[in-house]
Amino acid sequence: MELQKVKRKGKAKEAVIEKKDQRWHCRNRITLVFGSNDIEELDTYLYGDHHLDFKTVQFHQAKSKAIEEILDNCIDEFYRGHVTEVRTTLSDDKETIIIEDNGIGFPVNKAKEVYSEFRTGSKFRDEEVDEKGFLHRTLGQNGLGAAATCLTSDLFKVRIRHYNSKKEQTWTFKDGALKTTKSAAKKFKGHSGVRVEFKLSKEVYKNNIVDEELLRKRIIDLAYNNPGLTFYFNDEKYLYKKGLFELAERIDEGHAFDIGQSAFVYESVNSKKKKVKGKIDVSVSLTVHGASEERERFISFVNSTPTFDGGFHHDRVRRIFINIIKEKLERAAKKEKVSINDNDVLMGLTFIVGITMPNPRFESQTKRKLVRDNNLEKAIEELMSNQMPKFLRKNKEYLDLIIDRAKSRLKYQMLKDAAKKGKKQKKQRVEKLLDANERKNRDRCTLFICEGDSAIGGLRSARDKLTQGGIALKGKPMNVAQASIKDILNNQEFSDIMASIGLVIGQPIEESSLRYSKVVFLADSDVDGGHINTLLTNFFYTFWPEMFEEEMICLAKAPLFEVVTKDETFYVESDRELEAFKSKNSTKIKEIHRNKGLGEMSPQAWKYIMGRETYTKIIPDDINHAKEMLNICFGKDTSLRKELLLDEKSSTVVKTRTSKKSAPKSEGKSAKKATKKSSKKATKKTTKKVAKKVAKKVTKSKAKKTAKKKVSPKK
Repeated sequence: MELQKVKRKGKAKEAVIEKKDQRWHCRNRITLVFGSNDIEELDTYLYGDHHLDFKTVQFHQAKSKAIEEILDNCIDEFYRGHVTEVRTTLSDDKETIIIEDNGIGFPVNKAKEVYSEFRTGSKFRDEEVDEKGFLHRTLGQNGLGAAATCLTSDLFKVRIRHYNSKKEQTWTFKDGALKTTKSAAKKFKGHSGVRVEFKLSKEVYKNNIVDEELLRKRIIDLAYNNPGLTFYFNDEKYLYKKGLFELAERIDEGHAFDIGQSAFVYESVNSKKKKVKGKIDVSVSLTVHGASEERERFISFVNSTPTFDGGFHHDRVRRIFINIIKEKLERAAKKEKVSINDNDVLMGLTFIVGITMPNPRFESQTKRKLVRDNNLEKAIEELMSNQMPKFLRKNKEYLDLIIDRAKSRLKYQMLKDAAKKGKKQKKQRVEKLLDANERKNRDRCTLFICEGDSAIGGLRSARDKLTQGGIALKGKPMNVAQASIKDILNNQEFSDIMASIGLVIGQPIEESSLRYSKVVFLADSDVDGGHINTLLTNFFYTFWPEMFEEEMICLAKAPLFEVVTKDETFYVESDRELEAFKSKNSTKIKEIHRNKGLGEMSPQAWKYIMGRETYTKIIPDDINHAKEMLNICFGKDTSLRKELLLDEKSSTVVKTRTSKKSAPKSEGKSAKKATKKSSKKATKKTTKKVAKKVAKKVTKSKAKKTAKKKVSPKK
């Protein structure tokens, strides 16, 4: 089937066919050779005095690449063993650059071809080997770079000192090699090598001012990549001996780790069916910032060229590193019932990777991204598999950190799920709640969480029905430190408490939506009561620590004794206070009633408790210390609780602003006895003792009335 004929009117206008020389093509299509000719933003780093500043800079790809091509020629000569020094000078007006090395140069009569014609150079023989039989490793491959720089420069002046011929000659190219002059060849004294002085074209690059900081960065990068090679930039000298690991130390000396270096040797067959050897040098270092939540960074080089866009070497190092870490932590993750993802491993890491290899292949002339290479893959795998075990042995804290991240991520997800479920529970009616009657001003209301259903009867008759509500606990509440979010949500008592107050796990408090502005713990004045108070403290502090900062959580200590005299009744909170009362008070005591629990208190005692204007507020002095203490009391590690009991001088989480009461003597004896028992039998009792001890230490009060008196009479 033939194509359809197009009907046209008159004579058609044809395209003009032109032929342009390489000078025109290079100057007008510079992006094909050096990349973007516009200013772009680049996420990179600059060198400070003893550190790196990671930042976004204004980057002119084409202009930077034009300068780098001349520097790269010096590095190629270093790879061949001919260069020991490279000097770079930038003029005061930032327009003229001079780059000079002390290599062997090249025949002076080849200068015009090398610097003004494409596809001219000495690096096309990919299968050529050095004196040791290894394939050459170079930066230049296409014979384009130096010529493109010359053709896009207003001035390009080259002095060549050829070591073998002992001849020196200077070539001057002006206006992109439109005009060329040369000096007479002559013998020279001193070092051999090549000196290039050039000034980029304003017409081509729009702005020929050179960024001094980025040029300095490139020179320092080269110094790190080529240990032993001395670089000078204006009056600054750069020489490093340990290579890229020194760069890692410059980023963070205290957290820099050298994964290792390796030289991978392989054999291949060239086009002439002759066996040749290749050598790939791989260096991997990293820094670990445990507290950082930023994603991983890569600083990478291939034959000293920065690979800003990464490529194959990034992907392989990253994947192998992740897989080894995951394999190492497989058992620990299973034990903690968590899954480790890639971000848990990589967060806060900075990888520094250096590759030196024969014939690297990039996606373009700009050399910003490396493509796949089978031999390089083997080299990276060999280095990582051999060196990573040593890294793991020395960095157990980093491995623990990964597990913690996985646990935090799981907890975060569970909290999100909990928030959804909590919103539904929040709307449900709580049958056990003795609610306050206030409807409009709920910020005036206080919820009392009582120990046992029997306490609700006394609270019901003594409370202010308008502003005071109550809810009873059935036994001891759950230890949330050793429970999952799911278990907590399924716990009826905690669900009722949250619904009563208007709280949702996974969401911060919203004071405007709370049904109670104060929460008061009201438990028996014994060890079990202290344990209940600290378990409740643990619950609220785990999910809503801001309630403590807002002074919303309080304690109301029930009187242990009701001392009846002729005129009035006094309420005493401990045996020691009772003895003190007897010794100081001359009034005849008619009766002493001991309350074994809230259910045994008289109506008058309930009136005394419920009639207080203020209660003991729980306020943490130090958030981190508070969390640490709660972890000691309720975490899985029982040894921490034993240490707390043994340490008489252990620091407090929260101090009390109420009257200071000395601990009963029996407490110290009980602690000593408890620590002598086996861990299994002692754990439960130990927790109770700790709870009592912490209950005394974790509270502060702003109550002025109760601070003045240890014994309060009934009026």
